Amino acid sequence: MTKQYLKPLALALAVSLALTACGKHEPANNAPAPTSTAAAASSTAAADLGKSIFDVSELGDSALACQDFNSFVNAKWVAANPIPADRTRWGAFDALAEASLNTQHEIVEKAAKGAATAQAGSIEQKIGLLFQSGMNEDAIEKAGFDPIKPKLDAIAGLKNGADVADYITKAYVGGDGQVFAFGSSADYQHADMQIAYANEAGLGLPTKDYYSEAKHKDIRDAYVAYIAKALELTGVAEADAKKQAADVLAFETRLAAASLSPVEARKPENQYHFVSVQDADKTTPHFSWDKFFAAQGVTVDKGFSLSQPKFFAEFDKLLASAPIAQWQAYLRFHTIDDASPYLSKNFQDNKFAFYGKTLSGQPEQKARWKRVLGTVNSSMGQALGQLYVAEVFKPEAKARAQELVDNVRNALKARIENLDWMSDETKAKAIAKWNTFLPKIGYPDKWRDWSGLSISGDNYYGNVMAAAKFNYDYDIAKIGKPTDRKEWGMTPQTVNAYYNPTDNTINFPAAILQPPFFDANADDGINYGGIGAVIGHEASHGFDDEGSQFDGDGNNKNWWTKADRDKFDARTDKLVAQFNEYAPIKDKPDAHVNGKLTLGENIADLGGLNVAYDALQAALKKNPEEAGKQIDGYTQDQRFFLNWARVWRGSVREQQALLYLNIDPHAPASLRAIGAPSNMPAFANAFQCKSGDAMVRADDKQVKIW
Repeated sequence: MTKQYLKPLALALAVSLALTACGKHEPANNAPAPTSTAAAASSTAAADLGKSIFDVSELGDSALACQDFNSFVNAKWVAANPIPADRTRWGAFDALAEASLNTQHEIVEKAAKGAATAQAGSIEQKIGLLFQSGMNEDAIEKAGFDPIKPKLDAIAGLKNGADVADYITKAYVGGDGQVFAFGSSADYQHADMQIAYANEAGLGLPTKDYYSEAKHKDIRDAYVAYIAKALELTGVAEADAKKQAADVLAFETRLAAASLSPVEARKPENQYHFVSVQDADKTTPHFSWDKFFAAQGVTVDKGFSLSQPKFFAEFDKLLASAPIAQWQAYLRFHTIDDASPYLSKNFQDNKFAFYGKTLSGQPEQKARWKRVLGTVNSSMGQALGQLYVAEVFKPEAKARAQELVDNVRNALKARIENLDWMSDETKAKAIAKWNTFLPKIGYPDKWRDWSGLSISGDNYYGNVMAAAKFNYDYDIAKIGKPTDRKEWGMTPQTVNAYYNPTDNTINFPAAILQPPFFDANADDGINYGGIGAVIGHEASHGFDDEGSQFDGDGNNKNWWTKADRDKFDARTDKLVAQFNEYAPIKDKPDAHVNGKLTLGENIADLGGLNVAYDALQAALKKNPEEAGKQIDGYTQDQRFFLNWARVWRGSVREQQALLYLNIDPHAPASLRAIGAPSNMPAFANAFQCKSGDAMVRADDKQVKIW
């Protein structure tokens, strides 16, 4: 089970769900690629201005710029670059991820070939053996589902709710969490310390609505068929498998009814509920938290976060009242489902048929090496990142990226100081938070120690479970200890960036510090429209609707006057309304963006683009000769917005697009290309757009926040 608490606020959804959230206990959101040396932020790279960094032949009719900027910049590229059969989307992020996967593939192939002679216990050896075991299809086929038979036998032996509670507790000891999520995270009230969190989980469908809404009936039916087939593959008779599958759906429907919607889950008050162990036991009298913590080897002092009491009360009711056969069906299926990517081909194909084809519309499964590489990332991602950084990321890139981060952060500070709608009292506290930002660039200062993890070359499932336990133990060992602000929640090979509210850090992995985001030979307009806007985006997350509820120390504390918060809410309500109007899927005019679900990312896009634009102007002011030059016929301001749109180029399959509308806190990429610019007079000025043009929002609808 993936940890479910307050997630880092990432620039984009995971490039590959397999790399981001498969595996038992890895960080949130994201995927990979090689990097180039970053350009110095304070000056234009004049030496190469004659060379085209942005291919203007990809642009459409200039008349489109003020009507549909995304089509103007990206339509030609999208038409020429169809989605590969093994993907549900394709765009700038995905192309970088593919390049990174190829680089990582070379690294793990080399490690696998050299595993026999590598230093014993080295990360090179462990990564090599893990990849080797995943590519050993003969051994995996021969094993069938033997690796999970001990778990299935244990489930078959359960006799009552007390047995189920004991089973869940023991499963967690092995890093194999079921029903709920458990791990460490910063205390919302004392963010300098790590505490235990128990969070709702346990559903096989994307959100609670999939269990109740009529429009999702076909998905529910397909899910039940998938469950039944999974059970049949382990020898359950067809009729019994169908009955058990119906039981699983009924069981999960009860859990879903007590679960949060994606919009509700964004609220900090729904992510943290601190209780004593004794009070937690009152919520779940049939599940002993004292016994659970003792088994995990965790000492809880004053208490922990039982984050969603309604969910855990329903969990307890199920322990008390659900027939044991229903519990067995649920645990049996999820054991099979969790293990399927690491078992024989029939299990892998069955899982892909539902989650890949039916739910997401992906025509073909990824090549085996990509799937196994996904397992390496979810199991030993930071270790692979250590090898990745040594291969492709140079120290000077980190230093130069730091300079650009400083410039954009300074622009954000100036924006806050010059706000006309915020009082001096709240501004002072906003600046205090700004002062405590910790930027982290490229990779961790200190790498994890993997010496306690044992990996073999011929037991794929065993290796995955060993890594799951190792990572789980690493995670829960933090409980009761100080928060380490320098720890990373993404791997260096991830093409993404994130902000973490509970430690007030902005994080930029090595893999995103490359074109089109960051180019050593690019002009300032390109770099500030790319990585500059990414930096501004993550910094702005500290002041979005969620991040603004945390202070500079990472505590969930109100630092606003009521009047200022009311003004902020009025402005963000306009952004909600803007995105609620968008219906991005052709032929589905009723499928709208959820403005509340995507609000945090939309605030960060708008704030980040404004801040990066200000930073660009400051850089150009130092270089007036460059400021007046055109490159390939476009000004620096125009190239700034052109590269912003280029970053978001891409297309997505319809089924995946519908799924994203239900679960993704990010608006569709095509709308991110136009959403923020349409609120900026600087964009209209750059392209001489007029009032009434689609890319110029009317004054009363124009959103200005940070």
